[in-house]
Amino acid sequence: MNFKGDAMGTRNWIPGRLAAGLCAVLTLWGCDNQAIRELEEGVATEADVRARFGTPENIWDAPDGRVFEYNRQPQGQKNYMITIGADGKMSALRQVLTPQNFAKVQPGMAMEDVRKLLGKPAKVTPYPLKRETEWDWRWVQPPDTPMVFTVVLNDDQRVVRSGSSNDRSTEAP
Repeated sequence: MNFKGDAMGTRNWIPGRLAAGLCAVLTLWGCDNQAIRELEEGVATEADVRARFGTPENIWDAPDGRVFEYNRQPQGQKNYMITIGADGKMSALRQVLTPQNFAKVQPGMAMEDVRKLLGKPAKVTPYPLKRETEWDWRWVQPPDTPMVFTVVLNDDQRVVRSGSSNDRSTEAP
C-alpha cells in the first residue's frame, strides 16, 4: 500500500494496484498515440514497429505478409493489428475493435478466425453446463460510450451468437 499525507497531516491510502492500473492505462493510451504518430505506412519497418509497440501478442501469416497483434485488453479498449508486408515495411495499422469488424462475426465462424479479426479478448468465461464460452472485448462506441462486445462459442469452438452491451464495469456502484 502507498500512503500519501494531506495538508492536515493525516494519511490517506491509495491501493498500490489501483494506482499502478491507472498509470498503466494512461501510459498505454499515451504511448499508443505517440507510437501511431511516429509510424508511416510504406515507410516504417518491422524494427520501427517493434521499437514503438514492443513484442507482438501474436503474429499471424497473411496473404500480403504478416500481421502483428498488439492487445490492449483488459485495461484498454483497443486492439491493434499491424501488417508487415513482404518487403519488411508496415503496410497497415488498424484498431480492430470497431462496429464494422463486429458485424463480420457470424454464427458458425471459427474461434481462430474471430481471434485473428479482433485480437485477444479481455475476458473468457466458460459456462460448462450450457456447453458455451463467452469471449468479451472492451471497446468505445463513438463518441465515448464504454461498451463490451461478446462472442458466445459452442463446444466445437464455433460462434453461436454475438452482440454488444454497455460496459457495466465503468458504472458507479
